[in-house]
Amino acid sequence: MKEEECKVLLNEMKACPIDNTFKIIGKKFTVHILRNITKLGQTRFNEFLESIEGINPKTLSARLREMERNGIIERRIYPGTPVKIEYSITKKGMALDPVLEAMAAFSMKYCAKDVFKDGKPRILKEIYSRSVESA
Repeated sequence: MKEEECKVLLNEMKACPIDNTFKIIGKKFTVHILRNITKLGQTRFNEFLESIEGINPKTLSARLREMERNGIIERRIYPGTPVKIEYSITKKGMALDPVLEAMAAFSMKYCAKDVFKDGKPRILKEIYSRSVESA
């Protein structure tokens, strides 16, 4: 793309697209919820609460509502006693999966000492194939 074309596109923007994505997923615990839905198959409030370190019920409720408002997840209510509520990822939410995978791949390659006990870099396939086998 030529420099002039880039300038025209920038003039048509009202917000930075990277900043906009960060506004959607950048709040504390949002990416953890996304990870748990897409990679761990979690769907229930208590599953998130038990598996996301440091999150409290009030914050979890707020993040789930925000994600639902942004069209990232859907909430389904099943009648009964007690009422059953499940969350699922939307098509729009699944579009964020490559973003999460890129974030994971970056840390696994360049920050392996912070991520892995043995400090050795790994690739995504190694981690995901292990989590699928143990499930």
